[in-house]
Amino acid sequence: MRKSKARTVEFRRKRKKKTDYHLRIKLLSSKKPRLVVRKKLNNLTAQIIIYEPKGDKVLVSAHTGELKKLGWKYHKGNIPSAYLLGFLIGKKAAEKKIKEVILDIGQHTSIKEGAVYAVLKGAVDTGLNIPHNKKIFPSEEKAKGGAISRYAGELSKKDQEKYKKQFSSYIKQGINPQDITKNFEEVKKKIRC
Repeated sequence: MRKSKARTVEFRRKRKKKTDYHLRIKLLSSKKPRLVVRKKLNNLTAQIIIYEPKGDKVLVSAHTGELKKLGWKYHKGNIPSAYLLGFLIGKKAAEKKIKEVILDIGQHTSIKEGAVYAVLKGAVDTGLNIPHNKKIFPSEEKAKGGAISRYAGELSKKDQEKYKKQFSSYIKQGINPQDITKNFEEVKKKIRC
């Protein structure tokens, strides 16, 4: 015979670790639109969403794939592309007259100076009002790709084989990894216009 109490089955999305319902209730109780940032290995997505009883409604959406159309030549999952994504979503929000949102990172682990916070920094730099602490932002140099450029330069001088292996996809495309900051500024300028 069983002596323990009956077990309650959690919601499917909670069991699969897709939704933290306690956090979601806190975010929704603010009654503000949410800047939802989702990161995958090779790209990021940012959406501004409002809650409606029938289901969430997406007001504005941006994806790092859109950066390619604006001239971005580099990886779509790194810090500079995340910043540009935030800048892009901020500009789209301004066009829709959205001025204030709150950040929703979902089940992502909060990593200081990570790609999720680079998106936040880009959105804040466009004038979007989002509660934040500046200590979590990546540095200006890191956001612009300066760290990648510097590392590529040092590696090309020290170990040519490792450099070719690390940046093989860029080399195949004829792209110099040390020019990432220049490309960053060009794309940011296009987004601004």
